[in-house]
Amino acid sequence: MKKKIPVKPKMGPDDGSRQRKERKKTVSFSSMPTEKKISSASDCINAMVDGSELRKVRSNSRVYHRYFLLDADMQSLRWEPSKKESDKAKIDVKSVKEVRTGKNTDTFRTNGIYDQISEDCAFSIIYGETYESLDLVANTADVANIWVTGLRYLISYGKATLNMIESTQNNLRSSWLGELFDEVDNAGNKSISLCTAVQLVKKLNPGLKNVKIELKLKELHKAKEKMGSDVTKDEFVEVYHDLCTRPEIYFLLVQFSSNKEFLDTKDLMIFLEAEQGMAQVSEDTSLEVIKQYEPSEDGRLKGCLSLDGFTNYLMSNDCHIFDPEHKTVCQDMNQPLSHYYINSSHNTYLIEDQFRGPSDITGYIRALKMGCRSVELDVWDGPDNEPVIYTGHTMTSQIVFRSVIDIINKYAFVASEFPLILCLENHCSLKQQRVMFQHLKKILGDRIHSDPPRPEDTYLPTPNDLKGKILLKGKKLASTCNSSEGEVTDEDEGAEMSQRMSMEAGEPQTVSQPKKFQLSKDLSDLVTLCKSIQFKDFPTAFQNQKHWELCSFNEVFASRCATDFPGEFVNYNKKFLARVYPSPMRIDSSNMNPQDFWKCGCQIVAMNYQTPGLMMDLNIGWFRQNGNCGYVLRPAIMREQVSYFSANTKDSVPGVSPQLLHIKIISGQNFPKPKGSGAKGDVVDPYVYVEIHGIPADCAEQRTKTVNQNGENPLFDESFEFQINLPELAMVRFVALDDDYIGDEFIGQYTIPFECLQPGFRHIPLQSLTGELLPHAWLFVHVAITNRRGGGKPHKRGLSVRKSKRSREYASMRILLIKAVDEVFKTATLPLREATDLRENMQNALVTFKELCGLSAVANLKQCILALSSRLIGADNSPVVLFNLKDQYPIMEAQGLLPEVLKKVATAYETMIQTSKTLLETSEGVYERILQVQKGQADLLKHAKAEVLENLKQIHYAALTCNLAKGGSAATPSAGSESRPRRSLEAIPEKAVGEEDISDEEEN
Repeated sequence: MKKKIPVKPKMGPDDGSRQRKERKKTVSFSSMPTEKKISSASDCINAMVDGSELRKVRSNSRVYHRYFLLDADMQSLRWEPSKKESDKAKIDVKSVKEVRTGKNTDTFRTNGIYDQISEDCAFSIIYGETYESLDLVANTADVANIWVTGLRYLISYGKATLNMIESTQNNLRSSWLGELFDEVDNAGNKSISLCTAVQLVKKLNPGLKNVKIELKLKELHKAKEKMGSDVTKDEFVEVYHDLCTRPEIYFLLVQFSSNKEFLDTKDLMIFLEAEQGMAQVSEDTSLEVIKQYEPSEDGRLKGCLSLDGFTNYLMSNDCHIFDPEHKTVCQDMNQPLSHYYINSSHNTYLIEDQFRGPSDITGYIRALKMGCRSVELDVWDGPDNEPVIYTGHTMTSQIVFRSVIDIINKYAFVASEFPLILCLENHCSLKQQRVMFQHLKKILGDRIHSDPPRPEDTYLPTPNDLKGKILLKGKKLASTCNSSEGEVTDEDEGAEMSQRMSMEAGEPQTVSQPKKFQLSKDLSDLVTLCKSIQFKDFPTAFQNQKHWELCSFNEVFASRCATDFPGEFVNYNKKFLARVYPSPMRIDSSNMNPQDFWKCGCQIVAMNYQTPGLMMDLNIGWFRQNGNCGYVLRPAIMREQVSYFSANTKDSVPGVSPQLLHIKIISGQNFPKPKGSGAKGDVVDPYVYVEIHGIPADCAEQRTKTVNQNGENPLFDESFEFQINLPELAMVRFVALDDDYIGDEFIGQYTIPFECLQPGFRHIPLQSLTGELLPHAWLFVHVAITNRRGGGKPHKRGLSVRKSKRSREYASMRILLIKAVDEVFKTATLPLREATDLRENMQNALVTFKELCGLSAVANLKQCILALSSRLIGADNSPVVLFNLKDQYPIMEAQGLLPEVLKKVATAYETMIQTSKTLLETSEGVYERILQVQKGQADLLKHAKAEVLENLKQIHYAALTCNLAKGGSAATPSAGSESRPRRSLEAIPEKAVGEEDISDEEEN
């Protein structure tokens, strides 16, 4: 069985590295660079003839190690040893109905060792007239892919398989590469120099190193005992094939290509719809993709996407993991300011540590260009009557206040048009305060928001209301003050740090009272919506605090509030802005975890932008999700006045639909050696961590195996599943690390909000520790998101958890002992149960249908219909089932007597449609009855309704795509087709193997 990977109990240090002593090295030998690369169907057939050790899984958790091989005549699949006679320990290839990937048969699902079997290594062969299943587990995902691909070719083409492969193999690639070769072979010598050949391959695959290309060409010449260094066309094509073919993409291509070496427009359309979640796809859409990404002219003319074109497409921005919707402002910007997280910087002027580091205006430029919307100015009296900025009581250098305001004026709205908050920590004399005021008015002018808050308002204005405005946060004189200055309490974060340094030096301490200082009325009047006040406690704040007043929390105190008063802290932040700044202990400018305070609803979590690492990765990644405008709308449960949310919840959140995130780490490309590594050479032993950051219930991490000595194209092929209880606050971080390092193991990372993930096959660009893109370094992954109880984005939707009525959890109402209120809540009990039953019945029916289609919970209904499509065509190539699409609810109509296995599918489909219909037709009334007392549960029902509508749409489109729509012009295929290619996703409900079929003495 697959080795379980040790998971560390906590995240690593802020620099993104991990403690080596806590890891156990797990090595994969499936992707060793010396092994022959599988990149064609003939490679798969040859490997099957050589044979492989596979584990055969039977019921009652029995597993048998057997050696499987394909007969040389490709007619039979055999295994040994076996107690049966040799002619019985085999399966005729022509009897195979389907090859199914993953653990998607009854034998797998009911097996006691289900959790110990890797989804990526499991596959099943459905064979015989009674649709029995042979359930197998390979040692690696690579081996499983070889058998699945080879068997599917054999099923489709029988004896003609090798002829078919030879006639189509690499035609598009060869013609394209031949044209490129001829272009550089100006003299027509039918050969080019070694240097030219290296440059040409490098141009086609920039991630390859020159020395590797050159070495490959020289090895080829040596193997042929060739004199001279010139490269022929065939040699150029062979080297390109060896170096630039990615097996994982080849296996993916043949999975969707009806077992051809290219994708036609119909194949590509199915891939775009079913896997990539693209809506309203037509063959014209496919042609556009082919036109844009297919390198060969022949392929573009014929409407075919070759392996190289498919690779180009998957590496393009169209297949980036980040949802392009979120690259521009996509959230409601008309909520009160307190309903948003605000991208914030701490001591923006510092570019190193907090105590001795230099101050520089570049700190402001960098932060503002990155979308920061709250910057800090710690202002003190300077020489020549010019205020200066630095951290008081420390040895940090100084910069002139005026030059900082000039820079802010220049860059304030370069990255975002939404309001910028200047956090003024004013320590100046009245004389220099007047200079500060003059600079602010002269340089920033009308950009400063100067309108006082309106007494009738109960919330702050919206980001849209404040576009292009600068808000000053600072101390403010009482409204009754009529003189030109007055006394206020000083704010001095620098004094906290100085005190901390003195304590560490062992100097005696005295308890100091809050200092007072004189504040200029002119400067005070510039503060309108962000008046600084001191926080006392939550009851006092709820009673006395005004919505335009803002409290700053030391990180340590804020953590205490989050622990002791999690619910109150969230409620406080629904109305008031809260700013959290780093503990004075962070003299090295390290960063706190912003998630610790975002989960409490704190809007302004001030980060040390000059310090890269995990915490800044989270901050930068988080604010990408709304066009990087510096404002992110908080989850609804943190904004709605009637909702209750505890920041420390370790379970599902009431009224929020948990999501299951399925991530498969497929491969990596061009991983560099860690920058700080002391190890010699460029070889890395990479592995990948997938981390989930969010509320405590969601925090988790999983790691892949280590791939030994391969940073160029390591194949991981490992799948992970995470439950996300509060998707709106979750983030996913991918980290590539080197298991063979001295000093530094960090290769690269990418951090993305959960809401920005795109489903399907995606490439992830890796970033360095300081946030720069690593040249040509990628992760290739598959992402699927399924729901436990409805909701989520329609194109990412599916269901995965089935609960019987007996074990259902119904929402209950809290007794408040207020008779009038409790009576109202009591009336909602029955409709709440009805809502739960409507959702769960629909989900159970959906899961049953998926299982009978032979697909996992990750599949959507479009994939289910595609999986069934070939089975729904009879022996005479006429459909045995058609979908009547005239009604809102597609009806599956039998065109004759159905075999038993299809009767089960038809019954499950009918149940699924009936429960969906019931939900749609009754949900409105139930929704209205529970809306007033339990909005969260009402929202779940609303999302379930949206999900049903999406499911019906998917069935409709899939029936049309597969020519299974009643009355469709292509419902009856032409009689002339002798060989019908089978779809890779096809699945047939297999016969459950009974106990009588197996025994300990004899196994098939």
